[in-house]
Amino acid sequence: MLQVKNLCKTYTTKQGPLHALDDVSVEINKGEIFGFIGLSGAGKTSLARCVSALEKADSGQILLGGEDITLLKGAKLREARKKMGLVFQHFNLLMNATVFENIAFPLRITKKSRAHIASRVNELLELVGLTEKSTAYPATLSGGQKQRVGIARALATEPEMVICDEATSALDPDTTRSILSLIKHISEKTGVTFLVITHEMDVIKDLCTHVAIMEGGRIIEQGPVLDVLTEPQTPTAKRFFVNDHMDPSWFGNNSRIFRAIFIGETARKSFINDVVRRFDIELSILSGHIESVGGTMVGNLILEIVGNSEILNEVQQYFHDNNVGISEVTSK
Repeated sequence: MLQVKNLCKTYTTKQGPLHALDDVSVEINKGEIFGFIGLSGAGKTSLARCVSALEKADSGQILLGGEDITLLKGAKLREARKKMGLVFQHFNLLMNATVFENIAFPLRITKKSRAHIASRVNELLELVGLTEKSTAYPATLSGGQKQRVGIARALATEPEMVICDEATSALDPDTTRSILSLIKHISEKTGVTFLVITHEMDVIKDLCTHVAIMEGGRIIEQGPVLDVLTEPQTPTAKRFFVNDHMDPSWFGNNSRIFRAIFIGETARKSFINDVVRRFDIELSILSGHIESVGGTMVGNLILEIVGNSEILNEVQQYFHDNNVGISEVTSK
């Protein structure tokens, strides 16, 4: 549905050229919630602004429904933009307009009839749970309610894709969870594709189906969230996804430290007890937690295992044979 091919964007600064996007390529399919995460300056927002045609890329292609929007101008570009909705970090609402009028704004720009506007806005008010706030003004709303208005406005023209640029970073944790739940509900109900820009790992885990890790203007790793979570390939991905700070040098010479990932039903089984009974090893759980990632239960354990190399190789193979991911934690 969205194909970004070899996208480049450079800004001129006092310190010299800043390569915000460097040969970025990614494909996002219809109905996916695709998250982009990285540290500040990684290129996430530049990507969102180029995809939404708020800025023009220096080179590369942005294909939306097979049409390259980098080649469009004037009326054709405005028509293409109707296929995309935008949700901003700080809401960007019209403070002197009611909730109804804020949501209706893009429909009035596209010259929809009064009857169509009333029907569509009321439909969206119900979808985002703000029917009773139709005549309220933004100043009277909570942060979460303001963002619900922003989401409804982004959906007003029935776009194929909605771009959320740090849409929850200004919200408290409870409100963030409610907004993520709303976005997931909208995705399931309407089939709209979401492109999510964030620096929050919990947003990726709770909301997204796919993720791209960005660093220095490049995508350094991408794939389904569960795959990247359980088998991160790059140091940056490991920094985001692997919440362990164990250094093997802290422990005895015969100790080896492993990270084990239990997915779905394997997270419920007494697997560690089975391993200890089966093999001649000493095993200690140093840390661990269970969390939901896109509705799938994922257990994450850091294990200290003492045993000879031959037995430890057998232990690792036993983990793999039982669909439990295991990798050795190396010194940082």
